[in-house]
Amino acid sequence: MVSLPYHLAMPSAAPSLSRPPSPADWREAHLGRLLGEAMRRFDDRVFHLMAHSPEAPLALSNLAARQQVSAAHVHITRHLPLEGARLTELATAAGMSKQAMGDLVTQCEAWGIIARTADPGDARARRIVFTPLGLDWLRAFERAVAQATAEFRGAVSDEVALVVQLGLESYVQT
Repeated sequence: MVSLPYHLAMPSAAPSLSRPPSPADWREAHLGRLLGEAMRRFDDRVFHLMAHSPEAPLALSNLAARQQVSAAHVHITRHLPLEGARLTELATAAGMSKQAMGDLVTQCEAWGIIARTADPGDARARRIVFTPLGLDWLRAFERAVAQATAEFRGAVSDEVALVVQLGLESYVQT
């Protein structure tokens, strides 16, 4: 059996692949649970890397180190276009309610990651854009995701990682 680093090791609650599954294993081994656990572990690793990144803005890496940044905050990092977006567009892209996204935007605005600016297409509307600090955060996030991806590939092999990625891409597009 391959020995994995602590942050990549399977959770102890996962059923063993060395024995036949029991009828109760479906609760621990169904695809949705495994996908959710994998996403949490991947995001936790990204946050850990960002918390210890010399390239991440210090105040933001401190927030990550104190576990103040959550997967919810990453919705802004993942879904806000570089040219900015209205709150409703950002909420829709992230699959969140406008109110929940508004709360995240307010918090990220207080951290200095994003700002609300006038929308050139509609004087009544506001656009959410990355600040220079937010762009630094975005670059640090990109590096952390690349490293976590490389670690995943190293743990499961390039071939398995490619099959997982292609399968997930196909699944989310259906």
